[in-house]
Amino acid sequence: MSNKVAVIASNGGLFDAYKVFNIATAAAASNKEVAIFFTFEGLNFIHKQGMHALPMPAGAERYAEGFAKANVPAIPQLVEMAQELGVKFIACQMTMDVMGLTTADFIDGIESGGAVTFLEFAKDAAPSLSF
Repeated sequence: MSNKVAVIASNGGLFDAYKVFNIATAAAASNKEVAIFFTFEGLNFIHKQGMHALPMPAGAERYAEGFAKANVPAIPQLVEMAQELGVKFIACQMTMDVMGLTTADFIDGIESGGAVTFLEFAKDAAPSLSF
């Protein structure tokens, strides 16, 4: 059985961010080696400003109160937790180039790389997930 979990974050909404970081932190806390490949809108999860303004699906505003009542950490806190647990963050270089972004636009501690960088990690990961 593999000790690696590979996650692709390609959507930029709040719900997807919770899915990505919930799985990543749980896997890392279970002593799995975890890497997240952030591409397209998923880059918002690690963008210095974007991570604070992730959109919630229309009609789902009631969840904001539920997150607060359940003491669910905010996305920036989950990002920090993931980093503390050793989760590897890979920002898609192609998407960064297309959007005119540099590593300075993102939180510290990420690396940039292409699909080959991620595939090298994910080739023996199980499970591999995409959100």
